[in-house]
Amino acid sequence: MLTISAIPAFSDNYIWCLSNPDNGKALVVDPGQADPVVDRLAEQGLVLDTILITHHHPDHVGGVSQLMKAFPECQVTGPADSPFKGCTSTVRPGYEVSWEGMTFQVLGVPGHTLDHIAYFSDTEINGRPVLFCGDTLFVCGCGRLFEGKPAQMRQSLQTLRALPEKTAVYCAHEYTLANLKFARSWLPNDQGLKDFEARCQERRERGEATVPSVLAEEKRLNPFLRWDDPAVVDAARNYCATHGLPADSDNAIFAAIRHGKDNF
Repeated sequence: MLTISAIPAFSDNYIWCLSNPDNGKALVVDPGQADPVVDRLAEQGLVLDTILITHHHPDHVGGVSQLMKAFPECQVTGPADSPFKGCTSTVRPGYEVSWEGMTFQVLGVPGHTLDHIAYFSDTEINGRPVLFCGDTLFVCGCGRLFEGKPAQMRQSLQTLRALPEKTAVYCAHEYTLANLKFARSWLPNDQGLKDFEARCQERRERGEATVPSVLAEEKRLNPFLRWDDPAVVDAARNYCATHGLPADSDNAIFAAIRHGKDNF
């Protein structure tokens, strides 16, 4: 039985660790730091044999070289055509990656960065398919557009929005309360957002992660997945009217939401 857990890193990163307790093998996703990974593996008696990379930012790849020294047999898989050159194999959208009986589909999700990919498996862990989406989709948020354009990011999020609704969304940061503060400012009458914010605040007060979320809930609550929701469209059009922005397409609505968050 495979297990999955979060390894906290930096101030708000999550390095995701898949493990097979039967044979002691482990896979980690986006290890920005090595020491927390080494410590966790030692605690659980695991050996790292696979690293998955979603994109090149240092807080996602910074620990790779040290981990490869500690585990020389470890394989590192990440996006082709990436500034990060520390992979032992590279993949493109449409490729598959297998590990311990799981098969991950590689999805192209550029926007936050141009090389960004995500890994989706319909093999269920804790009763849900698994999505490792890096910094593309957050709980009630999405990544900043450091390299891509709004239309590109919306298409990437549309790709993720089309996955099975029961999918567990394992993003790479604990940004939930900040994202909810913005979402509630745009949609102050959204009772679902209000209730979800209260639940997330309670979890954080108990020292618990708000990640993973569930895709069905993201589709219902996350404004960045609701560019065609009438309530979000109305809020975006009001924002565009006061900021001199177009509001004549799905891409324009999404761009307005991202502009609003960037300037919140």
